[in-house]
Amino acid sequence: MRTAGLTAAALIGFAANSLLCRMALRPRLLDAATFTSIRIVSGALALLVVVGVGAAARTPRNAPIAGAGSWSSAAALFAYAAAFSFAYLRIGAGTGALLLFGAVQATMLAWALRRGERLRWPEWAGLVTAIAGLVALVRPGLSAPDPAGAALMIAAGVAWGAYSLRGRGASRPLVATASNFARAVPLALALSLADMGSVHVSPRGALLAVASGTLSSGLGYGLWYAALGGLTATQAAVVQLSVPVLVAGGGVALLGETLTPRLVACGVVILGGVALAVLGRQKL
Repeated sequence: MRTAGLTAAALIGFAANSLLCRMALRPRLLDAATFTSIRIVSGALALLVVVGVGAAARTPRNAPIAGAGSWSSAAALFAYAAAFSFAYLRIGAGTGALLLFGAVQATMLAWALRRGERLRWPEWAGLVTAIAGLVALVRPGLSAPDPAGAALMIAAGVAWGAYSLRGRGASRPLVATASNFARAVPLALALSLADMGSVHVSPRGALLAVASGTLSSGLGYGLWYAALGGLTATQAAVVQLSVPVLVAGGGVALLGETLTPRLVACGVVILGGVALAVLGRQKL
């Protein structure tokens, strides 16, 4: 139940992050590099405050925050955030969701199979069902994507898959996430300096980036790291297929998008496939 609750909360955070990113970048309220920098800096600050107030009280004094993360994880986190932001400027939401989560699945499942993890037939059935539902959900909006945008979104998916895999062994997930965000700050600031010619910031865009960093990214990723300890690599990959459904629901509730029969039907198929894949390992 603890793992299920943490996973659900983290997935809601992922969906919220996509909505906030769409709200900020699609109307060009600020540029992609600035969004990435504000997101990572605010996430790092929020996590350091949370760790300092709460988690640090339960952490041995000889176990510093910096020792809980790694530069490799920070680089994967930064690569995901930067590629995701820039891809949103060049690619549609439906195509982007398919490419992003397809890349996540491929990365995490390939790693699981390479490490000797074998999928049972309910897991294969659930995975195929969920992917079919996702394709059906985004298919009407698919068109030949911008090559650069597609490459960026695929890179974002690979980086997020790598970051998730590295987080499965974290003994102190919140502290590790704080450390990774802190290490990613200089990388994000360097990106902003390199892209100074494209900088434009509005107050609303900055607030959306802060919300993305503090809530859906910083705290959301901390919850995800905590949940990963109770999930296999296969389960961690498959459950993320539910995020596009949550994003679509959030678009209806927050962005005034239409709730169509197709959206409802595909959402049921995707979530049913996710449930079958996740529960299949426990049932057999």
